[in-house]
Amino acid sequence: MPPPGRYDAAMRLAIAVAAEAPAGGDVPIGCVVLDPSGAVLGRGFNEREALGDPTAHAEIIALRAAAAAVGQWRLAGCTLVVTLEPCAMCAGAIVLSRVDRLVYGAADPKAGAVGSLWDLVRDRRLNHRPEVISGVLAEECGELLRSFFTDHRDLG
Repeated sequence: MPPPGRYDAAMRLAIAVAAEAPAGGDVPIGCVVLDPSGAVLGRGFNEREALGDPTAHAEIIALRAAAAAVGQWRLAGCTLVVTLEPCAMCAGAIVLSRVDRLVYGAADPKAGAVGSLWDLVRDRRLNHRPEVISGVLAEECGELLRSFFTDHRDLG
């Protein structure tokens, strides 16, 4: 288990990326992919509404950018840091990209696939299982979502 606070700076960066999303559109989720030295290879925020693309989740966008940066789809040695527990699609992409480590902030009891509803990334039947570190700055990550949904309810 990593020492407490080891991924706080990376999560703060993911939170900042989430805040870059245009106001009022997509759910503010941010993601960064780090190389083994900690340098950012890819970053992304949700763009489903903006792009009209159901696959435009923060993790998918960040993984695509990271793969482009290294010139291949295998992201061995990398760490993916995301503000919300990944869904089934993103958990599958994380496994398939071969990242070594997944760090997430807030749990997602409605759609989480890294322990909440399912646990795809740790399924022993898969040929790759990244290390999972959960709950990093969970309160701050959750506040992003609470604020977004409170504002949306007020508008609706």
